[in-house]
Amino acid sequence: MVRGVRATAGGSEFRSTTAVHACAIAVVIALSAGLGAAWAEQPPAAAVVAGAPKPGTNDRHIAVAVRRHLEREHFLRQPIDDAIARRWFDTFLEALDPMKVYFLQSDVDAFAARRDQLDDLVKRGDVGFAYEVLERFLQRVDERLPLIERLIVQEHDFTAPETIVIDRKATRWARDAAEAEDVWRRRIKYDLLVQRMEKTPPDEAKDKLQRRYRSFAKRMHQMTADELLETFLSSLTSSFDPHTSFMSPDTLKNFEIGMKLELDGIGAQLKGEDGYTTIVELTPGGAADKDGRLKAKDRVVGVGQGNEGEIVDVVDMNLNEVVRLIRGKRGTVVRLKVVPVGETAPKVYDITRAKIELKDAEARGEVIEHGAKADGTPWRIGVINLPSFYMDMAGAQQGQADYKSSTRDCRRLLDQFREQGVDGVVLDLRNNGGGSLPEAIKLTGLFIDRGPVVQIKDADHQVRPYDDTEAGVSWEGPLVVLTNKFSASASEILAGAIQDYQRGIIVGDEATHGKGTVQSLLDLGRQLFQRFDNAPSLGAIKITMQQFYRPSGASTQLEGVKSDIVLPSLTTHLPVGEGDLDHAIPFDRVQPARYTAVDRVSAALVERLRERSESRVEGRKEFAKLADDVARYQRRKDEQTISLVEAEFERQWNEGKAADDEEKKLQELDASQKRPVVRRDYWFDEAMNVTVDYLQALVRPEAVAEAPRSAEVVRPTPAVPRPAVPALP
Repeated sequence: MVRGVRATAGGSEFRSTTAVHACAIAVVIALSAGLGAAWAEQPPAAAVVAGAPKPGTNDRHIAVAVRRHLEREHFLRQPIDDAIARRWFDTFLEALDPMKVYFLQSDVDAFAARRDQLDDLVKRGDVGFAYEVLERFLQRVDERLPLIERLIVQEHDFTAPETIVIDRKATRWARDAAEAEDVWRRRIKYDLLVQRMEKTPPDEAKDKLQRRYRSFAKRMHQMTADELLETFLSSLTSSFDPHTSFMSPDTLKNFEIGMKLELDGIGAQLKGEDGYTTIVELTPGGAADKDGRLKAKDRVVGVGQGNEGEIVDVVDMNLNEVVRLIRGKRGTVVRLKVVPVGETAPKVYDITRAKIELKDAEARGEVIEHGAKADGTPWRIGVINLPSFYMDMAGAQQGQADYKSSTRDCRRLLDQFREQGVDGVVLDLRNNGGGSLPEAIKLTGLFIDRGPVVQIKDADHQVRPYDDTEAGVSWEGPLVVLTNKFSASASEILAGAIQDYQRGIIVGDEATHGKGTVQSLLDLGRQLFQRFDNAPSLGAIKITMQQFYRPSGASTQLEGVKSDIVLPSLTTHLPVGEGDLDHAIPFDRVQPARYTAVDRVSAALVERLRERSESRVEGRKEFAKLADDVARYQRRKDEQTISLVEAEFERQWNEGKAADDEEKKLQELDASQKRPVVRRDYWFDEAMNVTVDYLQALVRPEAVAEAPRSAEVVRPTPAVPRPAVPALP
């Protein structure tokens, strides 16, 4: 697959569609968008212009705390030993140089002499190895830049029978400078071919690549101690499992923003693009949107604080630094020096920061009409689009009456649906990567009466059920849940419970993501300075401490929740599930909990719905085209190289277009502040056809051979008290 493989803006790695949408399995919505926050009055961390950053004053304390939490509290109860040190070593080097184009093999060999010492060093809080590796990396980046610039402008033979390796696992570091030059010659040749496929004029393509690599080099030199420590310690944590990570103070703040869906700022989503900070989109109703001057695709080249503050040049600045400069408390002024799209002369806009609610990230609903009843009137279906299971944890802890909650928002939508007389409800969890475990339990309780929603096993192998304890339901009518391979974690808890209770049908990809582990967020500052009211911000560790299981006893880990009705999609075939991640925890089962299923679904009903759907899918041309796209993707996805012969490159490029288009569609959905509640494409239309079939079957039970039956699964109630529900990032 060519089209799904491309150079990133930093020029440091190729990115394949096999890794697309990794953020969809993350807990919070990525907010690298310059949307602003209340802590921005703190001065940004000083960026280092030349050489590696200097070690932070708290590095040692943080490293010791991370090591202690991993060994004492991680679900696996595994010590940090030489085996973990080797994983850590490999992960860290690949985090800096994923395609192995900067380091030489001699560099790696020199580093490897200390590989088995990493487990001993971290016990003392010694993270000096990270700074030594980064210093050598920056040296190699500086050495490569003149070579890259020369290769960009020289003539290349696009008929020569050459290839480039695109599979990270198949790459290796160059043995010497001559081999490194050949690697880079092929890489630049690849970059130029990509520009040709995108119809970029030759001179513009060369200028674009020159700026890209210069900007990458500059950004690497701007890496702060916090950013390096996060990369280094997250390389350690991910050696235990893919969902344990260390968050720097800035990352922790973004996490908290994503959970409460509210912040202060101007309301503009930003991205780094070949050295420039570009406006992607404005938040509707935000300060910049109301001001009216800032537009999508404008480039921000300077930022000043207040009405008189000096405007700082942000060209080639690390995007995180630009975000920190733009963020600020509501009511304060930020001045942006902007080059408007299509113009060359900059303008200065003064914008007053304000409260911003991330409406696109909250539950939203819409009533649609589809199909026809026996009397000719259309079926009315209420659709809820739920991007995440969010909760303002601080607001809840403080007892605020109106704290943000996905359950509250969904209950409100269900109340509106009842007033509007809907016949059924569709809960769309596609691309929902999870969120708060308490929210997953309470939100499931909107559709089932009291009973266990999830079971959780801890590191001591104790299994405890967590119940919906609130009597009654908000919606007792027909329910359909839409999922795909990016539905993860809390989404799988809800979908699994709905399926086990026979409460509704699951429609979507063959299975969900397969993340069946529970993470808790431990604030390191509060952990280390418990006796102090104002603990310093040292970041946090998100650590896997438990594994969750469905009421039926099966874990969703690795296997996910299998759809009752599978609709064809390209996402089913993308290797982005839990099983495709390194060091994933294995699948297992526990005893079923005590619960009583309801009589809304039976095997016979599901089989009949499946037959009807398959018949429609076979006759629709869009699904036939999709089948061709999937077949081409399957032929390409396992190949490790790409031809650099232009004619063959173009063929492979076009062959991989479907996967790349899917990637772009998912990225656009993530980025959009104006994402529609319902996107009426052929896939969604078929999901609605299935929903109508289900509604008709419930109205006319004779439509299926066997009427749905209730079932009961019994397990002795445990003697241990039910614990407080932990957080599930």
